[in-house]
Amino acid sequence: MRRPRSPRTIAFWLALWLAVVGNLALWRELYRLESGPGAAVVGVGAFVVVLAAITALMMLTAWGRWMKPLWIAILIAAGVAQHFMLTYGVVMDTTMLANTMQTDPREVRDLLGWTFLANMAIVVVVPAFLILRVPVRRTPWWPQLWRNTVLFAAAIAVTLAASFAMFSRLAPLVRNHMHLRYIVNPIAGFTSAATVTLAPLFRKSKELVRIGAGVALGPSYASAQKPPLVVLVIGETARADHFSLNGYPRDTNPELAGAGVFSFHDVHSCGTDTRDSVPCMLSPLGRAAFEKRNAEHENLLDLLQAAGLAVLWLENQSGCKDVCSRVPVQSTADLPAEAAARLCNAGECLDDALLVGLDARIARLPEERRRKGIVLVMHPMGSHGPAYYKRSALAQKRFLPECTNTTLGQCDPQQLINAYDNTIVATDRFLAETIAWLKGRAGDHAPALLYVSDHGESLGELGIFLHGLPYAFAPEAQTRIPFIAWFGADLAARRGLDTACVGRLLDTPYSHDNLYHSTIGLLDVTTPTYRRELDAFAPCRKPAGS
Repeated sequence: MRRPRSPRTIAFWLALWLAVVGNLALWRELYRLESGPGAAVVGVGAFVVVLAAITALMMLTAWGRWMKPLWIAILIAAGVAQHFMLTYGVVMDTTMLANTMQTDPREVRDLLGWTFLANMAIVVVVPAFLILRVPVRRTPWWPQLWRNTVLFAAAIAVTLAASFAMFSRLAPLVRNHMHLRYIVNPIAGFTSAATVTLAPLFRKSKELVRIGAGVALGPSYASAQKPPLVVLVIGETARADHFSLNGYPRDTNPELAGAGVFSFHDVHSCGTDTRDSVPCMLSPLGRAAFEKRNAEHENLLDLLQAAGLAVLWLENQSGCKDVCSRVPVQSTADLPAEAAARLCNAGECLDDALLVGLDARIARLPEERRRKGIVLVMHPMGSHGPAYYKRSALAQKRFLPECTNTTLGQCDPQQLINAYDNTIVATDRFLAETIAWLKGRAGDHAPALLYVSDHGESLGELGIFLHGLPYAFAPEAQTRIPFIAWFGADLAARRGLDTACVGRLLDTPYSHDNLYHSTIGLLDVTTPTYRRELDAFAPCRKPAGS
């Protein structure tokens, strides 16, 4: 402990510690995937590759005693990453890192706990104590530079040689299980963090692409007496297969079942997280073009506002991912004291709070726009995890007992499903109340409601929890989502919509690509960006004048 050590020695032992203790998630996953003959060879080969790669990384830090804070920071980062990989089965890709940077304090509070402290202690405490105690030998910078360079080159050479030697075994394994490359700790986290942080610096700044050219209100606005009142609910983390409207054996939709809604059964999301899905679903581009875009575009809200409609974003989450930055925004954070005491706790509100004072919120929008039509976009908490038990009121907890532990892997599987299903019951209640509110305004408006979730959720299948896996290998639980529509009689008549025809389309495959065009068609907004073939309701609308 008292004998000075060279920075390279400390860096190597730290690399060995991280390869063994900091990669428990990787070794667990390899054990699950490779349990047949030759599994030991694959494990040893993978260990050599990982150790050599981490050693190369750590040689970049082998400079002197002033590196101690950096070494400890690396341990902490590795401990945090391993906690989430072990506890929730997530991977450290660029999407997950970007989501982490956008996480607000209340979400952080739900994600942490005693398990987090235990996982941190396993990875951090022992090596951090030794790093603080062991003196670092002082060496002139020139000898240190060439020694670090030689060891870095040697580590890279071993990484490449071991990868080549094991290519026939490791390449098919990684190709068939792409998530393995994102759980090599801490390399995956650092490379993803570097990509997320540095990519914007090298991206050419471009102006926002406008899509409002040629937009206008359609012919129904000249003849109809009642302006449209459409509520678009962008749900959170709801799985289609947990809606009884879609065949789930539990009665999770007791109120919507009698509300005259249409629930489409085969709908898939644009992404597996809010940051990707919400901008994508409101974009005119569609998922394929959205992922390849080299500039940001205006979205559905901008288009509807450009057409002259009154648009309002109502927030009960941590933000709209920039899609609402050019339209009016109001939040449940400004509820009256009585409503806040009834519906909110510790800074979080039940989704029913979105309906409090809604008429007064609308009245603050420009009257000229309100006369043409109103579009309310609601962003509820829905089934946001891991604290599912917080998303439903006591009266909505139909399935008990429910898990109240945010370390989901420690939950009884059935209690976890109970807690999640209760969030669907709460969403069912919220949507039914929203429809009731819309019916109450049918005397002056032509109402309708569209509900679609941003993505799904893993509930422990294959040891995976939450969401955010790369779309290429995300399970269907994270991509198959509910899509529900309700049409008031006045809006259906206004748009010549045959609701019996809509009922015959419920098994048609749809995706987030259809939302932009279906909403525009429902509101009778004309624009060059509209594509009739992506309008889910177009086959059931009678031609104007017929």
